[in-house]
Amino acid sequence: QVQLAESGGGLVQAGGSLRVSCAASGTRGIDYNINWYRQAPGNEREWVAGITIGGITKYADSVKGRFTISRDNAKKMVYLQMNGLKPEDKAVYYCRIANTDKWGQGTQVTVSS
Repeated sequence: QVQLAESGGGLVQAGGSLRVSCAASGTRGIDYNINWYRQAPGNEREWVAGITIGGITKYADSVKGRFTISRDNAKKMVYLQMNGLKPEDKAVYYCRIANTDKWGQGTQVTVSS
């Protein structure tokens, strides 16, 4: 059974960069569309970015031009490169197999002003 695990979160100053990763296990490959979401305290979980099996990407307006989603199918990894981080980007970041209940446990990203 496929499982997802995020990593790479941490503390960064505003304007800085961070890359979070999503590792898939329990599967031969990641033949899935994958999305990144985030949830800040007191807020609902919101969609951030998505990437199809073929590598087509989409972004929420709030991160467009700053975040880049990518995937390495051979390594069964999906990444979210975050540049120009803002305090409002602080949240727990989750990856999810699109249209399923397969989520990772999340990784905390904190941006100091």
